[in-house]
Amino acid sequence: MGYNRSKEKTERLVAEGGMSAYSLEELVDRLEAPRVVWLMLPAGAATIQAAHRLEGLLDPGDILVDGSNSFYKDAIRRAWDYSKKGLNSLDVGVSGGIWGLENGYCLMAGGSRSVYNSLIPVFDTLSHPDGHIYCGGPGAGHFVKMVHNGIEYGMMQAYAEGFAMLQDSRFADELNFSTLAGVWNRGSVIQSWLLEMAQAAFAKSGRLDEVDSWVEDSGEGRWTVQQAVETETPIPVLALSLMERFSSRRPDDFRNKVLAALRREFGGHAVRSGGKKDA
Repeated sequence: MGYNRSKEKTERLVAEGGMSAYSLEELVDRLEAPRVVWLMLPAGAATIQAAHRLEGLLDPGDILVDGSNSFYKDAIRRAWDYSKKGLNSLDVGVSGGIWGLENGYCLMAGGSRSVYNSLIPVFDTLSHPDGHIYCGGPGAGHFVKMVHNGIEYGMMQAYAEGFAMLQDSRFADELNFSTLAGVWNRGSVIQSWLLEMAQAAFAKSGRLDEVDSWVEDSGEGRWTVQQAVETETPIPVLALSLMERFSSRRPDDFRNKVLAALRREFGGHAVRSGGKKDA
């Protein structure tokens, strides 16, 4: 049984043989008790609003699974609010992207262990073999997923900088980056799924000429850095990878203007204006 805020996507599910509802109220009404409702919405307002509405629709013993990339402290608060009404909740970090549909997802669950155990058949169906884990009490699943995404930021930054070095080298014209990424993924110490994605991206566009250098972030990297500040955990690589994403959005970066002006003031170094050095 499925429901989507977009009617078109709900109808697509029906066309593919699924059972659908056109409101949360209809969804809850058509599910057999004890109900299990799995939210897969963008983190933030969409998830918070849906979870709040479901809090008033579900019955004691029902289970809400939040599969978004929500902040782990939100999951802790929700678990407390739900428990006061006899409702159950699990926060489940989901990794695997669009490939997970065919290959299975990686699932990281937080909440009651007994509730987690009751849904193991569901997790077995959705996940990669041995691809789900109970992480601890409420918030643990989203906390582990937050750290997972922080690590992802660092790994992506490392690959980006490595290929940038290759691009700037005297050997760039002879290198096929897609082929190289494929070779690196055959037994090297830096092989990974991310490198497979790099291989695919370079196969589509050898030097990514059509890709803009603006890099967005969806929140998890920021939460990772904030958590590190709270626990005084040194994470320089992960923190810097987040800062580099911010840097990508500043083509006319005022920081660099200040640096150039300071060099001019203390050393008489020329500054560039309109792409050319001032006389």
